[in-house]
Amino acid sequence: MVSTNYAPELTGIGPYATQLAEHWAASGARTEVLTGMPHYPAWSVDERYRGLWRKEENREGVRVHRRRHYVPPRQTALRRAAFEASVLVHGILAPPPGRPDAVISQMPSLAGGVIAARLARRHRVPHIPVVQDLMGAAAAQSGIRGGGRAAAVAAKAERHALRGAALVGVIHESFVDGVTALGVDPGRIRVVPNWTHVQPPSADRAATRARLGWAEDTPVLLHSGNMGLKQGLDVLVGLARLAPDIRVVLMGDGNQRDGLRERAAGLPNLEFLPPAGADDFTDVLAAADVLAVTQRASVLDMSVPSKLTSYFVSGRPVVASVAGEGGTADEVRRSGAGVLVRPEDPAALLAAVRRLAAEPAAAEALGAHGPHYVAQHLSREAGLARFDALLTEALGDAGTGATRTGDTRGGAHP
Repeated sequence: MVSTNYAPELTGIGPYATQLAEHWAASGARTEVLTGMPHYPAWSVDERYRGLWRKEENREGVRVHRRRHYVPPRQTALRRAAFEASVLVHGILAPPPGRPDAVISQMPSLAGGVIAARLARRHRVPHIPVVQDLMGAAAAQSGIRGGGRAAAVAAKAERHALRGAALVGVIHESFVDGVTALGVDPGRIRVVPNWTHVQPPSADRAATRARLGWAEDTPVLLHSGNMGLKQGLDVLVGLARLAPDIRVVLMGDGNQRDGLRERAAGLPNLEFLPPAGADDFTDVLAAADVLAVTQRASVLDMSVPSKLTSYFVSGRPVVASVAGEGGTADEVRRSGAGVLVRPEDPAALLAAVRRLAAEPAAAEALGAHGPHYVAQHLSREAGLARFDALLTEALGDAGTGATRTGDTRGGAHP
């Protein structure tokens, strides 16, 4: 597997890459991962890995090959290009040893997709990219400086990585048209949704609120996850200005965090928290009254936030300030666990939060749809089974004779 993000990263794509690799290792496959140094969502290399050019690790039966790369503290098209270029160069110069039976790549990393395609061609084995985000669309839609010029370059790299793939996995059906436009036969696209990678909340809700300093009679609106450009988190700063009686919490990290703190200066009802640990992450989510997912109005078909799977587990109602025609809106509608409002509109977001705060029984009923949706569609077992089927199909098409991942020859080496 080639994935720029991997454990010990706890948010974003890293947990999915990690759980998938560990699942295949536990099934008996020899599994190796080519990845970078942990840096997400802070966009700063984990202090335990600073100064290293290479590092080899064994994590839960997976052999992990880490390669150094540039980490931009702020996002521009040029800095992102330097990030991808450094991943590409080090990955090509120092690939994992040995011959795999299949190569999986986790994209949005353009470099990761190109490296994986190159490895698969070299060894004449199937390449199976999994599209978590479309970087060409992201460059055009996210508002990153220089994004318009970068979009065509990113799309070209995506086309190179995807067109020769045995099969292409996408995490949401809203990506199918974008992937098809890159030259992929629709018959080779498979929808493999992300699953919920966190445990349900277990702590007493009132105790958690007390520990966090959240008064019982103050509605808490919480956003968790990456603080980047595409999230459009200024809408929450705007809401905090409009509603001093509502506590707005931004929990996480990202390259826009410092700028948001500056714009929120003087707002006593807006709080910044570091990312919660794995042990109490969903307890903190469940302690809030409403969970926010926000995106810039221009974000349509480039991504579906992985935070939604965790939000649904928490059992709290979701308010989505996103474009109504995008994949994120589709997922919120499908879950039945949230409401949609116009993106980049603090007043519309505030009105929805006030309605939910005024009707706690209705809010509880709305949030209760989330765990049910997870149980029906987003369980880890179902998600991993879909990837087993994807790998089995690709290996079968390649004429290996494999019937299931767990039945491979003990030397299967994704």
